Amino acid sequence: MGIRYIKEPDLIDPVMLASWPGIGNVGLIAVEAMRKSLRSEQLAYIEPWDYFYPNKAIIRKGELIELGFPASDFYFQRTDKRDIIFFTGEEQPTEGSRLYAEGSKAFSMANIVLDVAQKFGCKRIYTSGAAVAPLHHTARSRVWAVPNSETMLEELKKYDNTILMSGVEGREGQGTITGLNGLILGVARRRGMEAVCLMGEIPVYLQGFPFPYPKGSKSVLEVLIAALGIWMDMDSVNQLAEESEKELTGLYEKLPQEVKDQLDRLKQVTVAAPESGETITEEDKRKILDDIDRFFKSQGGDEQH
Repeated sequence: MGIRYIKEPDLIDPVMLASWPGIGNVGLIAVEAMRKSLRSEQLAYIEPWDYFYPNKAIIRKGELIELGFPASDFYFQRTDKRDIIFFTGEEQPTEGSRLYAEGSKAFSMANIVLDVAQKFGCKRIYTSGAAVAPLHHTARSRVWAVPNSETMLEELKKYDNTILMSGVEGREGQGTITGLNGLILGVARRRGMEAVCLMGEIPVYLQGFPFPYPKGSKSVLEVLIAALGIWMDMDSVNQLAEESEKELTGLYEKLPQEVKDQLDRLKQVTVAAPESGETITEEDKRKILDDIDRFFKSQGGDEQH
């Protein structure tokens, strides 16, 4: 078990951006888009043996030559403003039947990711994921922020389209982050490192379906660009977001009118300032999810759309 380094560059006061697959792949799309736009170079990778089972068998000319495992890769790039280390994992390590990363494997991976961050002098870590929210897919996704240090609160409040998770209506100052995105924050705090999770909103009615949601990723990237003071080409993410909305709107048009009427209520929902907009109850959310689920099941072959 360990890290294999491909390069060991001298980096100046870098930050780390880390992400794994999750609901809508919101965080992973964001981090990968920035990594590719900045043309980062591979730095290292985590050996997979102690974390994952093989996920494919590689066959060449009829012969099985190798087993494939989920990748866990580090990249780096120097920019005019600051140096950046990227970490992207193709899978979160789980144990037993658990859906999200937790337990000894997850704790070990969180520590090994932070080992790399500290080796190169990172003092701040950004993770990213999805925030399930009562919004319509045509609306702009906001970013929920959760820092592991009180000193970061005022900074995060300054960013456009960003709200502290504790300020979201109905949460009474509380919240949870599942998987490695939350675990990294806790482990970093124990090491005296700043860390923040930026979560792009995804409509509540999409949380159970395997749709990527790049609109949430776009909002996360806008905050990261402002926080890091860098420039990146957003064309690919904008295109993904536009295509996704077009596809979801096409699916929306197939819904029964009574379901569409319920979803249209979400256009008026305000999740942070209930006095200025309509709120939606947990019972409303359950009804919407039940109706959407029944629709997909009734469509048979359309479930994998």
